[in-house]
Amino acid sequence: MLSLSLKGKAALIAGSTQGIGFATAQALASLGADCCLIARNEEALKKAISLLDTAEGQQHSYLVADFQYPEKVKTAVESLVARQTIHILINNSGGPAAGPVVDASPEAFMQAFQQHLVCNHVLATAVLPGMKAAGYGRIVNVISTSVKIPLKNLGVSNTIRGAVASWAKTMANEVAKYGITVNNVLPGATATGRLEAIISNKVSKTGMEQQAVEKEMVEEIPAGRFGQPEEIAAVISFLTTPAAAYVNGTSIPVDGGRTGSI
Repeated sequence: MLSLSLKGKAALIAGSTQGIGFATAQALASLGADCCLIARNEEALKKAISLLDTAEGQQHSYLVADFQYPEKVKTAVESLVARQTIHILINNSGGPAAGPVVDASPEAFMQAFQQHLVCNHVLATAVLPGMKAAGYGRIVNVISTSVKIPLKNLGVSNTIRGAVASWAKTMANEVAKYGITVNNVLPGATATGRLEAIISNKVSKTGMEQQAVEKEMVEEIPAGRFGQPEEIAAVISFLTTPAAAYVNGTSIPVDGGRTGSI
């Protein structure tokens, strides 16, 4: 039977002080991985590190970098790979602000492109040499179900998420021969700060009550509820294990059945 253990593997997890990123760090640590968290808030990073499993002697660390500045992300990750092989990369970053695509400024697209696709690429290209040398690599990008069906009022996000999915599929085809997989996990409406911001935006734009907005969103989900970060993290963590070696180049919705495509 192929193993689900990550003992002896090192993971770099972006956006990992809260929400899906933190839940993923917890899941990977519980499987035995040494976790390096990267985010912009050092105090939040220290707190998150203190909450990770160390029962199997895991050694956890963190990097401070703001994803609005790809060069700073590059400097941080290069310092990491100079001293440690990274076997697992989780690309995860907060989504762009909500709003119609026709109202979006060129600057909004550029900022989102840098924060998501460019930083993803910076991290991936930094860790790939070590993955190739180890003969083992797992890159998982946390994107959105909008790569299947665009979501209303998320114009910039829909656009950039689609670009990231195409980048990931292209990379998956190029690195598979080295024992490296690249996959995308597409969370649906998940109980995180991001969902709260989307709900608040709709409340302010429409004048609807928050409870009514939430009810409207839940009614679109066959499971009848919002997801939990841990449920998304469970799928992400499986994709990083030896057991998932033949899963590559996919985009997997984890959305309670909401996405209306096969």
